[in-house]
Amino acid sequence: MAKTKELSKDTRDKIVHLHKVGKGYGEIAKQLGEKRSTVGAIIRKWKKLNMTVNLPQTGAPCKISPRGVSMILRKVRNQPRTTRGELVNDLKRAGTTVSKVTVGNTLRRHGLKSCMARKVPLLKPAHVKARLKFANDHLDDPEESWEKVMWSDETKMEHFGHNSTKRVWRKKNDEYHPKNTIPTVKHGGGSIMLWGCFSAHGTGRLHCIKERMTGAMYCEILGNNLLPSVRALKMGRGWVFQHDNDPKHTARITKEWLCKK
Repeated sequence: MAKTKELSKDTRDKIVHLHKVGKGYGEIAKQLGEKRSTVGAIIRKWKKLNMTVNLPQTGAPCKISPRGVSMILRKVRNQPRTTRGELVNDLKRAGTTVSKVTVGNTLRRHGLKSCMARKVPLLKPAHVKARLKFANDHLDDPEESWEKVMWSDETKMEHFGHNSTKRVWRKKNDEYHPKNTIPTVKHGGGSIMLWGCFSAHGTGRLHCIKERMTGAMYCEILGNNLLPSVRALKMGRGWVFQHDNDPKHTARITKEWLCKK
């Protein structure tokens, strides 16, 4: 990936002269023994600036050639978690020795920024399909209807374990692209299980689950925490309870409790 030799002014002028007399890019390239892309670049520059000499450049010249820049941009687009050190090694194998700072500056000039990868739930295709259906079904619901919804769920909070962060190279507003996220699952050592609820009016009660939760225990949690939360938030009549399709939520005992209450 060494820098190519610059064409002399005489060669550049000869390319423009041949173009003026009506010869095509390929014919000029073949006659002078140059690349067709080189001939095209010189003619385009002449048409735009009416000159063939290179303009003086300001500042230090780029240490990474255009080909090298394309290589590292392609690498981070396909593998956003690539580190600067890995890119430095790739460039070194290609014949260009630069520092991590130079690589980082080059990526930032092209709109890429090193950010922490967002953690998102690991969803199966069926989960994605169900969530999309729910969103489409309620897409046109008025805002007032959501103020009557009480949401609840359980989650496992880790004391320690899978809390390490990964960084990715991405552009603005691309944080939730699948390549820029880390799928997570609800397991790990040293953790506590919590149940909570909330609505547009605020947050409800938070309950710590100390045993393996069953349908009966879930009904007890709802009785001791959900209904008092609804009253405390003054949601009034006609409110809607929304939870997911966890087996404990769809158990017969839970359905009977919900119908009764």
